[in-house]
Amino acid sequence: MNTPRRRLVQGMAAAAAVGCAWLPAATRAQVIDAGASQRFAIGDDDFLLDGKPLQIRCGEIHFARVPREYWVNRLKSIKAMGLNTVCAYLFWNYHEWREGKFDWTGQRDAAEFCRLAHAEGLWVIVRPGAYACAEWEMGGLPWWLLKQPGDAFLRTRSPHYVEPARRWLNEVGRVLAPLQVTRGGGILMVQVENEYGFFGSDLDYMRTMRQATVDAGFEVPLFQCNPTNAVVKTHIPGLFQVANFGTDPAAGFKALDTVQKGPRMCGEYYSGWFDTWGTPHRRGGVEGAVADLVAMLKANGSFSLYMAHGGTSFGLWGGSDRPMRPDTTSYDYDAPISEAGWVGDKFTAYRNALTPFLAPGETLPESPPRNPVMTIPAFALSDSVPVAASLPARAIRDVSPRPIEHYDISRGLVAYRVTLPAGPAGVLEAAKVRDLAWVHVDGQAVGTLDARHHRFKVELPARSRPATVDILLYTIARVNFGIEIHDRKGVHGPVTFKPHDGPAQPLENWEIRAIDFDADGVLPPLAFKRGACRSAAFWRGHFDTGRAADTFLDMSGWGQGIVWVNGRCLGRYWSIGPTQTMYLPGPWVRKGRNEVVVLDLTGPRMARIAGLATPILDHLHRERDLPRPPSTATVRLDDVAPIHEGVFAPGSATQDVRFAAPAHGRQFCLESLDAFDGKQFAAVAELALLGKDGKTIEQSSWTIAYVSSEEAAKEDGGALNAINGQNSDYWLTASGTATHPHRLVIDLGKEVEVAGLRYTPRQGPDGVRGRIRRFKVYVGDGLVTAY
Repeated sequence: MNTPRRRLVQGMAAAAAVGCAWLPAATRAQVIDAGASQRFAIGDDDFLLDGKPLQIRCGEIHFARVPREYWVNRLKSIKAMGLNTVCAYLFWNYHEWREGKFDWTGQRDAAEFCRLAHAEGLWVIVRPGAYACAEWEMGGLPWWLLKQPGDAFLRTRSPHYVEPARRWLNEVGRVLAPLQVTRGGGILMVQVENEYGFFGSDLDYMRTMRQATVDAGFEVPLFQCNPTNAVVKTHIPGLFQVANFGTDPAAGFKALDTVQKGPRMCGEYYSGWFDTWGTPHRRGGVEGAVADLVAMLKANGSFSLYMAHGGTSFGLWGGSDRPMRPDTTSYDYDAPISEAGWVGDKFTAYRNALTPFLAPGETLPESPPRNPVMTIPAFALSDSVPVAASLPARAIRDVSPRPIEHYDISRGLVAYRVTLPAGPAGVLEAAKVRDLAWVHVDGQAVGTLDARHHRFKVELPARSRPATVDILLYTIARVNFGIEIHDRKGVHGPVTFKPHDGPAQPLENWEIRAIDFDADGVLPPLAFKRGACRSAAFWRGHFDTGRAADTFLDMSGWGQGIVWVNGRCLGRYWSIGPTQTMYLPGPWVRKGRNEVVVLDLTGPRMARIAGLATPILDHLHRERDLPRPPSTATVRLDDVAPIHEGVFAPGSATQDVRFAAPAHGRQFCLESLDAFDGKQFAAVAELALLGKDGKTIEQSSWTIAYVSSEEAAKEDGGALNAINGQNSDYWLTASGTATHPHRLVIDLGKEVEVAGLRYTPRQGPDGVRGRIRRFKVYVGDGLVTAY
């Protein structure tokens, strides 16, 4: 029967065949009768499979975060939850860690993951990047891109980015294009880029990335995703739009309706959230999520759960939130399927909510049984070797340290040595340090450098003779979001020494040695000896077991570092929490003896490890963090006139505020005078500043100079949430005695001209606490002193 809908299917198939994944109505009419026949297309109101409406109930799983042996288990689980599609990121750096060397084997076999999903009755949506985000090292971009100079070429039309990105997408097409639904496979749609509206507004860049994906051989519909408030910003004809949100589906779908006629889809519905080291474990509510999913389905909408199953950032693949808050190795995400594949109340609630919306004749299988779990009695790690004794003999020599990418070092441990002349006490200062570093003078510890707090200087004692300065640097993770993805690691020169009573002098002629952990955290040759080390060291021990089953290694007695089991890198640990365990999958355990190697940079309290039957995801111990001088920040606003006073609009929409005249200064203060709900809380989901051109001001050097109050115990309400680019988290003042006015002061890193601000309220339903009503704004150089 040649119905109008059938003709539309054919027309959209023809559009896809020429690379037009979605076309506006006027263009679509020109191809309606082209006569091509493909299985999947996008209609005016529905996704269409063989001419019939398909409501996409999708869940995200990252195959890189799941042991290959468990791929089928996790796919069966999302099928049992009521989903009919799986969404999969590809991470460019995971497959091309060294330029020109692609790897699709073993754990990286993306094509096999797609085939297994199709065999389980699931359709597949592929997100190949080139940029991904996903709390993954550098957002999936390969580190070697940073060998190029400049801090503004990634995710632009610069040939230094576009040419390697095209090569990557061509390689993805070679591997995955044969698995498209148009060729008998399970891939329904392919994403172009990711959330570009959070980053930029160059529509020609999006056209370039779209064309590169078409040229790679993808003929199924192509789409882009953006948060609700950025849907309009990067819309281009020929690229279908979906919206990302964690609340308020009506607003998300309304934003989509403003740019296109077509089915409405949430590209990322947040079932939970990720954790960063040193902040409370994040959870996602069940009741509100179920209501949102039902609302979307009743509105004939589609969705993808982010995450259906989070898994684990094994190896050294975990990323860092901006400006510098490293993500935990556990990517549990409070997803309905846990880090170890377990299902519980959230899974059941989602399943029950989705069941009424199954297609005619569709039934849900039972979820697979939980994989076996075992405990391991505590065992000692009795052998150790100092990091200093494990460094390579060959040294790189340079007048002044440069980012490690310049030396072809990807990540790991980097040791710097320089001679400091005799003289009085003073301050050693580097231009930048990424990420953490420990400083010694003639073998004695004198302090730490810490990118999280822009702490790039340390006091050095007086010396009666020349002294040796050693700096041991640890790269944790490259930032995966925002302009900060230009995250070059190492000590950045110039490095100077300034006596307390004299001018600064450059420290020159450095020796640099590195242990490069490369793509999979490969260990260097290690000469272990019996006994304990006091300095940063590798430790070794063994456990024996008669069976192979999942377990969780308890690292709460250790400091900070990395764990390997049988030569496989499990990931990073840090006893500040909230995660205190490391997931060890059963397939990676040997029957008999298993070797465990631990790198600990601060020293264990107990050099023992046990295997637990359940993970510890929510124990904070901030007292175990690196020493940090107490804040002496003092706010001085009494004699300062605000440059703007106003009232924010109610609701959750992002708001731009322009000042009567631009203001200059290094510090910016937002003062909350009251809230819409009349209570004594203030909250900000995101705060950006605007220049005279109306564009947001680059914020990679921003730090929090002062905050009057922040919630740090009951939830993560830290002030950094207000400048990390994530609308789904927020700064929230603490419960208790704190009352208005509340003040948040940002150090902008240098004097800046500010012409306005962009304020995103805390997201959520009307009445959510903390939405600011009346406010004042200050800009200057001395709003906060001695911080």
